[in-house]
Amino acid sequence: MNLYYFMRDALVTATGGGRRYHLWMGTLTLLMLAGLYGYSVQLRDGLAVTGMSDHVSWGLYISNFTFLVGLAAAAVMIVLPAYVLKDVDFSQAVLIGEGVAVSALVMCLAFVVVDLGSPHRFWHLIPGIGFFNFPSSLLAWDVIVLNGYLVLNLCIPFYILFSRYCNRLPRKRLYVPFVYLSVFWAVGIHMVTAFLLAGLPARPFWNSSLLGPRFLASAFAAGPAFMILLLQFIRANSPYAIRDETIAKLAMITTVAAQINLIMLGSELFKEFYRHTHHSQSAYYLFFGLDGHHALRPWIWTAIILNITATGILTLHRLRNSRFWLRPACLMLFVAIWIEKGFGLVIPGFIPSPLGEIVEYTPTWIEMVVTLGIWAMGLFVLTVLIRVAIPIELGSVRSPKATDVETKLQGLGAQS
Repeated sequence: MNLYYFMRDALVTATGGGRRYHLWMGTLTLLMLAGLYGYSVQLRDGLAVTGMSDHVSWGLYISNFTFLVGLAAAAVMIVLPAYVLKDVDFSQAVLIGEGVAVSALVMCLAFVVVDLGSPHRFWHLIPGIGFFNFPSSLLAWDVIVLNGYLVLNLCIPFYILFSRYCNRLPRKRLYVPFVYLSVFWAVGIHMVTAFLLAGLPARPFWNSSLLGPRFLASAFAAGPAFMILLLQFIRANSPYAIRDETIAKLAMITTVAAQINLIMLGSELFKEFYRHTHHSQSAYYLFFGLDGHHALRPWIWTAIILNITATGILTLHRLRNSRFWLRPACLMLFVAIWIEKGFGLVIPGFIPSPLGEIVEYTPTWIEMVVTLGIWAMGLFVLTVLIRVAIPIELGSVRSPKATDVETKLQGLGAQS
């Protein structure tokens, strides 16, 4: 019965709200419908309507996928201090971080679906029915870690929220072991995704032992940066209290991760350019252009400028603790890493081809519309999750069949 009331109240809470809330959700819905239309065109005509080709077989879809895997994994930077290190300053942001992870994983799976071309090809990924090729296939590992992490980030917050909705204390022995598991799983989803790229020796731009650590560093910079922007918005537009200490510690995590990411980027640039070989052609194409082809050059230099500027602002203590500077720094860092892990990583790995051919990639309107639709879907899911979670956390939404925890504890004390 409590589950019925929970679902009912969650639906009422998610569909209620003021004018700005409905305008926001309506805009996201329109973008999702536009993305659905673009995807219908792609289903009808095939992947030929995209800018991808035999030479560049991964484009805007996989670029967003690699970035969003990091965004999902970055939730561990809130879960780890709150549950493992017992840092109370992060306790208010844990469920928000779990919501970000769920929405990012939903977008990840959606980008994989649209990149497949035809959804019916999913049967190949079903163990026992298709050709899963586990454990030899890294793609099989990626399917397992992504779906497993999604299940963990759905079940843990649901149990905590449902317990509080029923006015019960969540039993730590029922969820804390899975929290510890999610910490290791979060690192695993990003490392496995990095290994998918690094394990291709015919693509020297990706074939680097530093790729996995770079993935983690960039994820632990972009993820907390997004969390800072989100928490500041929640604090300004809801009664949910977010402590200054929480944002300050997240800003410090973002700063350290951004600095490490820049150091690793410098190491990669030294390796590529200090002694020029034919294995450096992809990097030359990305940063300087190659044989008159330079479509990605403006993107990567924009990312580097934003990255250095944001890291410089965050490094200075006075600017990092200023709301005026912190927000644009986090936004610049988020955009810079989105470019760096998308257009700056996935696309140049295919250019030039193993045979030396240079075929540039430009996304079509279909890809851009579908991408906007998937991002709108992720933000829609995140908004609904936060909209439902905050009233339960504040205690304003409770089951009519709930037992008062304080009364129950007093009764147990009287019996003893």
